[in-house]
Amino acid sequence: MRAGIVVLVTPQDRIRLEAIVADRNTRQKHAARARVIVATADGCGTTEIMRRSGLSKPVVWRWQERFMQEGVDGLLRDKTRKPGKPPLPAEVVQRVIDLTLADPPGETTHWSVRAMAKVAGIGAVSVQRIWQANGLTPHRMKTFKLSNDPKFAEKFSDVVGLYVDPPAHAVVLSIDESEPASATGPSEQANQIQALDRTQPGLPIKKGRAGTMTHDYIRNGTTTLFAALNVLDGTVIGRNMQRHRHQEFIRFLSQVEAAVPAGKTVHAVVGAEGDAQRHNYATHKHPKVRAWLARHPRWTFHFTPTSASWLNAVEGFFSALTRRRLKRGVFCSLVDLQAAINRYVAEHNKHPKPFTWTPDPDRVLAAINRGKQVLESLH
Repeated sequence: MRAGIVVLVTPQDRIRLEAIVADRNTRQKHAARARVIVATADGCGTTEIMRRSGLSKPVVWRWQERFMQEGVDGLLRDKTRKPGKPPLPAEVVQRVIDLTLADPPGETTHWSVRAMAKVAGIGAVSVQRIWQANGLTPHRMKTFKLSNDPKFAEKFSDVVGLYVDPPAHAVVLSIDESEPASATGPSEQANQIQALDRTQPGLPIKKGRAGTMTHDYIRNGTTTLFAALNVLDGTVIGRNMQRHRHQEFIRFLSQVEAAVPAGKTVHAVVGAEGDAQRHNYATHKHPKVRAWLARHPRWTFHFTPTSASWLNAVEGFFSALTRRRLKRGVFCSLVDLQAAINRYVAEHNKHPKPFTWTPDPDRVLAAINRGKQVLESLH
């Protein structure tokens, strides 16, 4: 022990210290400090105390001094430390927030961490912490589309009403053609699925490495998938066709007509005319399609609002088809692509699930109205 250091351990202190050492639930650092004082009271030298406690000489001396000053309670707590660096002033934090919410200088579209750190005169880590604390993510951008259909609420209620409370003795179908998002490559043609082959074979997945696929591809033709989702039981009727004109749409309707049991009315949810014109064709309201509907009076079309294809239940099937079968698929010919799609439809129909509408219609309409109000106030 250092000269001039006297550690006085009272009987009460010794009882507490031995209890701390004997308790299996005691934190190890507290038990080690108690062993230092017990060994000191037993008259052990510094070397023996170090052996018993497993602590270094400066640490042993530190806790002997702490016990002399504060007793047993001083061994059970750690002194608070001053931060290594003072926190950023509130003015600096607010300046970073204000700059983030404004456009960056020059010809860039958004702030980066390094650009903000340079302008604000602080470290990149500090910028990241400020952004994280305030929920700012300037590197991210979400897309949206609000329908400008003047009859949005009316059409929305009509379609959702079919999903929530379908008519008795009726079949509710969601019908559409494959959307551009269903294509298998980055430069897809509107409403067509491309049969893409890769220029080189990829490598399979293995431990520590993802599967690989070349970024370039070879086009082997396109197909259009017409699909009708039965909302009540989840089955899908699909047909691949070379084109997506009204002639092909009528042939598909005839196929669906033959598959629907006699004696049941058919309520078909189809895309809006405005969405169809976006792809330079309007098959759903073509005069010959109207004539076909006149010859089949049990059919009724229910159009989704413009720019609201998410209301069409079959879009969920198209999305799953893209993710699960087409996106990573390699197709050496158009026949391979069509066969793969047909197999996926058949596999889906083995274990179908009825479509269930879960969002609250009132909340959806309220959210859309809020979005329109915000856009009108900003622009």
